[in-house]
Amino acid sequence: MKKLLSILACLGFISAAYSQDVESPIQKLKALESKDTTQVQSSDTLKSLKTKSTPDSTKIRIGRKSITIIDDDDNTTFKIPNHKWDNDDWDVEYHHKQGFTGHWSGLEFGINGFMDKNQSLTMKNDLAWLDLKQARSWNINLNFMQYSIGFGTDKIGLVTGMGLEFNNYHFSKPISLMVDDQGMTVVDSSYINKNFDVQKSKLSTTHLTIPLLLEFQIPTGDHGHRIFISGGVIGGLRIGAHTKVVYDNDGKKKDKNRDDFNLSTFRYGFTARIGYRGLKLFANYYPVALFEKDKGPEVYPFSVGLVLFNFND
Repeated sequence: MKKLLSILACLGFISAAYSQDVESPIQKLKALESKDTTQVQSSDTLKSLKTKSTPDSTKIRIGRKSITIIDDDDNTTFKIPNHKWDNDDWDVEYHHKQGFTGHWSGLEFGINGFMDKNQSLTMKNDLAWLDLKQARSWNINLNFMQYSIGFGTDKIGLVTGMGLEFNNYHFSKPISLMVDDQGMTVVDSSYINKNFDVQKSKLSTTHLTIPLLLEFQIPTGDHGHRIFISGGVIGGLRIGAHTKVVYDNDGKKKDKNRDDFNLSTFRYGFTARIGYRGLKLFANYYPVALFEKDKGPEVYPFSVGLVLFNFND
């Protein structure tokens, strides 16, 4: 470590000497010999001192030798000589890790669905009225907070944070939900009985989410880009729910009913995520029923979709 610090100190003095141009490079290098640093010897090969800068790197050339500092999104790399500058061994590298950064915070968009207790996507028999218009049953996740915990490397770690999950379930049949006198969530078929022309009917829910993910990142060698794979659990707290029905009854009308509809207050789910550069996918499945036990239909929600962007990228 002392050698590394000494070399970096020398590098700073050399850069200062070049920029001020008060003394010649040879005089500056000789002046360093009186300090408690690594001895720098001038030789016949030390004929010129040049700098060359690019947007992501700086190169300092001393004769036929050079020192390169490369700064990219993931690492700062110093290619520097060893303490004997008159040798040909110039392959010492030092990598400064910028730490592990996971993929949670951002904006996600996908579609929702239900599974029955047998993990079937088809709603049959008593659950047939819950059949959804899949293309309009969308999911939006706004993950606004993230905290990454590395395991001593920038390629694996834990990710947690906080987010908001918005789910719309559009029913394919002209029905809605209601809670009956026994406190059970049942189908509201009044729109069918009154022959209303129902144009839209949906259930909307909002949850506050907290994840715990284990993430792996695989370097690809393509300008520092990586493939990431993560999986874990998501805890959810329901903070809102409502139904909305748009129908025609001598003019367009809307019915909006805010209630809990016996929806589960707390839930947990499993999530898996994978991505590379602009293509990032997620899938969530909740083994906790959407409605409280014995107070509504036994269905289990899931969502799949795209990560539109991550805030930390």
